[in-house]
Amino acid sequence: MITDLTKEHPNKTLWRFLLPMLFSVMFQQIYNIADSMIAGRFAGENALAAVGASYPITIIFMAFAVGMNLGASVVVSRLFGAEDRGGVKRAVTTAFLSSMVLGIMLTLFGYFFNHQMMRWIRTPQNIMADGVLYLKIYIFGIIFLMLYNVCTGVFTALGDSKTPLYFLLGSSAGNIILDYIFVAKFQWGVSGVAWATFIAQGVSAVLALVTLLGRLQKFAGKEKQPWFDKKLFAQIMAIAIPSILQQSVLSVGNLFVQGIVNQFGSAVVAGYSGAIKLNTFAINIFMTLGSCLSSYTAQNIGAGKKERIPLGFRTGVKLSELTALPFVILYFIFSRQMMGLFLGAESVEAISAGMAFLKIVSPWYFMIAIKLMTDGIIRGSGAMVYFVVATVPDLILRIGFALVLTKSFGSTGIWMAWPFGWIVATTLTLIFYRKLGYKNDKSSNF
Repeated sequence: MITDLTKEHPNKTLWRFLLPMLFSVMFQQIYNIADSMIAGRFAGENALAAVGASYPITIIFMAFAVGMNLGASVVVSRLFGAEDRGGVKRAVTTAFLSSMVLGIMLTLFGYFFNHQMMRWIRTPQNIMADGVLYLKIYIFGIIFLMLYNVCTGVFTALGDSKTPLYFLLGSSAGNIILDYIFVAKFQWGVSGVAWATFIAQGVSAVLALVTLLGRLQKFAGKEKQPWFDKKLFAQIMAIAIPSILQQSVLSVGNLFVQGIVNQFGSAVVAGYSGAIKLNTFAINIFMTLGSCLSSYTAQNIGAGKKERIPLGFRTGVKLSELTALPFVILYFIFSRQMMGLFLGAESVEAISAGMAFLKIVSPWYFMIAIKLMTDGIIRGSGAMVYFVVATVPDLILRIGFALVLTKSFGSTGIWMAWPFGWIVATTLTLIFYRKLGYKNDKSSNF
């Protein structure tokens, strides 16, 4: 269902738009966590460590998919807000073609350099073979990853957050079932985890593409439009490239962090692998709220209603703080139970490392949630320089403090570095939001 985000008060429209998106990302993260849970429970601690060791590399590939998602979403949102249906159609096909070419390039790079990338992050030798195997299979699904993310971005831009939810429900259930069959029943180990993700992701991407193209024809009519528009390509890439750079910078930072973690052995790697999946679950929920605000902002700019943006920002902050609360409670108070999802009681050192991460990082979710809401407004406004600049200090401080603090606190010093980066990044983002100069017109009626 296509939804116009430029009319009702954001307290009403954002809630309705947001809830399906929240369920979507929750199920997406559930099947990501299921990979690690089933690997740790049925294939052992080393299998969990191998999947976790390759995770920062897969996040780099994900950065490109998310960047194209954001580029397509913001441009399509503006065209939709301006009621340019032909432009919407051209933007969608342009985004698809661009993503396909980028996906092929990334697949080739990943195929030829997967082993080298695992060596760059100092993967322990006892999990190297399994880590490389998982990464090889994952790489062949990059094109599906790109297509699905562009589809999701377009659905969101058109105010439809329910359709991606339906695909993810099916994909999540299928992934978990295949994980169990391949790993627990067939004993395929790490390769079973990878193939389950590949199949579920591929089916979801194809179904999403077919559905979107059919809906686009009904929405934009049968009038022929060029498949590729240079001007719209430039607009998409103006959003996508800074987003990719921002996500890649974070991902490279995570590679450095993973390299530091790997020096403490496979037990700490296993604990970090479980904890970082839980952390990513929470952060992606907040990022989804931010993406919702990006579509809201872009549609209202396209419709010439900038005075509605501060209202949306305040609503987004309230929603994000409410969303952060249960994660803080679960991860801080019940950290042992959370790590028990991934590891048996015998993995004492791994559980202890994961618990330390969750207890140190989770209270700061209240702060990073605000930062990610502000990011959403900045992205939707097209102020991508601000968006990128606010990320770099987070990376530098996190790596720098991790290197320094590990000398005194061991692996716990790595987890202690997270808040320092988040504090500076949040402060910068709020400053940049104020520089955009949005002012609420209190006389407006909604």
